[in-house]
Amino acid sequence: MIPGAAEYGVDVTIEEADVDRLLAVGPEDVSPAAELSFARNVFVPLTTACRYTCTYCTYFDPPGEASLLSTAEVREICREGADAGCTEALFTFGDDPDDRYTEIHDQLAEWGHDSIHTYLREVCEVALEEGLLPHANPGDQTEAQMAEVADLNASMGVMLETTAEVGAHAGPRKKEPGQRLRTIETAGELKVPFTTGILVGIGDSWEDRAESLLAIRAMHERYDHVQEVIVQPVVDNERWSGGTPDLETMRRVTAMARHALPEEISVQVPPNLAPARDLVDCGIDDLGGVSPITDDHINPDYKWPALRELEAIAEEAGVPLCERLPVYERFLPTELRTEGFDGRVAEGDWLSEPIRAVLAADDAAGQRYRSVLAGEGY
Repeated sequence: MIPGAAEYGVDVTIEEADVDRLLAVGPEDVSPAAELSFARNVFVPLTTACRYTCTYCTYFDPPGEASLLSTAEVREICREGADAGCTEALFTFGDDPDDRYTEIHDQLAEWGHDSIHTYLREVCEVALEEGLLPHANPGDQTEAQMAEVADLNASMGVMLETTAEVGAHAGPRKKEPGQRLRTIETAGELKVPFTTGILVGIGDSWEDRAESLLAIRAMHERYDHVQEVIVQPVVDNERWSGGTPDLETMRRVTAMARHALPEEISVQVPPNLAPARDLVDCGIDDLGGVSPITDDHINPDYKWPALRELEAIAEEAGVPLCERLPVYERFLPTELRTEGFDGRVAEGDWLSEPIRAVLAADDAAGQRYRSVLAGEGY
């Protein structure tokens, strides 16, 4: 039983036999992808306040030191990103600040908000005004919290990380795998195209990794909403000295992800954290969101590769490199899909009217989105 699943009303059962079968998978059991994709984005670190204190994370700041970007700061970042040809505003978060962060709550109240979630809605509107598609990662959310912002996001995400209870999730407020899965399920219920993933090397066993991938697959089979799964290694930083997974580990777990997940779900590795060149033959088909102007605020010690480096990875693999939007094409309405799109389509209406409108708009942003869809992104 996945810890906390029953408490959060998540009905998911992973059979031991399925775990055993997945554990037998290696790189030789998967095929390289026909192309590699990436998205051009800006990181917008909306708040560094977090109710969790994971021992590998340098993103959160303690009470009294945490930051909260103003709408003016968000607008400037988004404007610079749009000028640089980006299509995505990636809103990064610490999970919903708890009562310790009085200064953050006071600032939100001064700006007319009773939670970080209503403020997120306001800054998503700013991103859309400046010509970027919001992709928010606000951590665990209730249905009401996600519904508050879902219609102003092209897609959303939260890392599952692991279905296991691990010591790295330390402190009085620990991440609960059941709550994480409930957030992923909520996205499916609200028909939000979703990104999730696993974090490798935080005390998780091979059985835990297999179970985590199978749990993601189970959620997707129920709702058809997962667009990509990130296979991310933990990396050394000022708070984590437990080491990072070696190449053999990353090759095996990446192949397991590709084997476990249906074809329509992309398998992504972050190229500033993982040895992407050595994982192409393990089934990855996406290099994630890469920013030409902002740092990876989650892992600031690890710089983004330049576009030329991504091109070199694709060239070495003998496959094309394609730019994509933060929402995958299979979730787009028929009139916005490229001619000849031959992937499996997600049935039903996945994009809200505000997002459909900006994608179809006859302005600079809309033209940029459509040029990316047409393969003319860079």
